[in-house]
Amino acid sequence: MALSFAREFLKLEAAGGILLIIAAALALILSNSPLGPLYVTFFDTPVAIQVGKLVIAKPLLLWVNDGMMAVFFFLVGLEIKREFLEGELSSPSRMAIPLIGAVGGMVVPAAIYVAINYDNAANLNGWAIPAATDIAFALGILALLGSRAPLSLKVLLTAIAIIDDLGAIIIIALFYTEQLSMEALYAAAVAVAGLCLINWFKVARLAPYVLLGIALWVCVLKSGVHATLAGVITALAIPLKSGDGSGHSLLKDLEHTLHPWVAFGILPIFAFANAGVSFDGIGLDSFIEPVKLGISMGLFVGKQIGIFGLLYLAIRLGIGPMPEGTNWFQVYGMSMLCGIGFTMSLFIGSLAFEHSDFDASIRLGVLTGSILSAVIGYGLIRFGPPGPASAPQSSSQPSPQSSAS
Repeated sequence: MALSFAREFLKLEAAGGILLIIAAALALILSNSPLGPLYVTFFDTPVAIQVGKLVIAKPLLLWVNDGMMAVFFFLVGLEIKREFLEGELSSPSRMAIPLIGAVGGMVVPAAIYVAINYDNAANLNGWAIPAATDIAFALGILALLGSRAPLSLKVLLTAIAIIDDLGAIIIIALFYTEQLSMEALYAAAVAVAGLCLINWFKVARLAPYVLLGIALWVCVLKSGVHATLAGVITALAIPLKSGDGSGHSLLKDLEHTLHPWVAFGILPIFAFANAGVSFDGIGLDSFIEPVKLGISMGLFVGKQIGIFGLLYLAIRLGIGPMPEGTNWFQVYGMSMLCGIGFTMSLFIGSLAFEHSDFDASIRLGVLTGSILSAVIGYGLIRFGPPGPASAPQSSSQPSPQSSAS
């Protein structure tokens, strides 16, 4: 059952990652075509919702980033809760290797960014941008590799990326919060208390969680804390098991239902809205601009050093096992693929420099680092030596290619 769920998850994420690539490429093409100004104007379109005295007015781009991405973070929260309760992160022994790799994959890229931008206080606000991994994009690349990428490698990448997502959520909450409105926070606390109460009684109906989640999103949006955190908090209140002994799981049902909408809808729309970079005026000097260089080098160099370096030490020291059916070359290629920051890096970048003119540098840095990581990581696994499980795998169980491509 658990293996079947993992295969379904990986299949959806991988296909969604390929769609992400298409959406990002389309945004780049439009941004550098005669339709470029129309692309920018479209996402600058003001959209407002008013209920009595409550008004929420934002450009369309921010409705995508604050509204639609709250649903994405809701799904991330569901995945994190399930993984910690019964998945790959449910015991210290299973958590050790991906946790160590994820810590290295967050700390080293951030350190490289800081080293490049240490002499500019304004630039330092972007230190967390290269700390993220785009799970859908990275699994999409692995899907293209078929049986060259064993299932255990995909599971390890997924676990590392999920821990990265948890780290990104904590970073957003602690470091990218604007001036707070205490009244809105008090109202948010009431909504959280309501979610805790219905969770305590293991309510298995979706409607109460949705209503309280929407109320929480509005309160958090108005409080100055980033609104997407409301999605995570709501997800953590969803019970894994119902209280009636039926075995029904509202959390798993929601995960199953939301995955296609997020993978094939929300994330491609986010990529299309945020990946557009105009190359007008971009020369060689643009690639050594400190913010851009810190992001691209953090993703491309920092991720591979941080993840592979700590994974190698942890496995050699016996803290955890080598992923089954893999070799060091494949693990290194997987570490390289974790340098695909894309969705989360663009998102954190939009928070770090929300009121500045670094938008082009952020997008160029994320795209450069992510593309380098994708191309070289793919090449390492595709043309490197296959893992020891490649030959017998097809005879005993479905191959990774059939489950994730």
